[in-house]
Amino acid sequence: MKLVARGGNHMGLKAPGILTFMLSVILTVVVLIMKFFQAQIPGLNGHELWVLLVAQLILVLGCISRGL
Repeated sequence: MKLVARGGNHMGLKAPGILTFMLSVILTVVVLIMKFFQAQIPGLNGHELWVLLVAQLILVLGCISRGL
């Protein structure tokens, strides 16, 4: 089923590439390990929310753009 917006524009969502998907999953897992097991990763300590946001943004961009 295709979603059609007003004016006839098609919403071109697609599955992200494997590298994009894996990068997002790895960043998400790193944040979860840091949060639940109190792992200390230099450069990421105290920035877990931002790293998680970047991981999800990478995934979203991989779904809406071609070639990622």
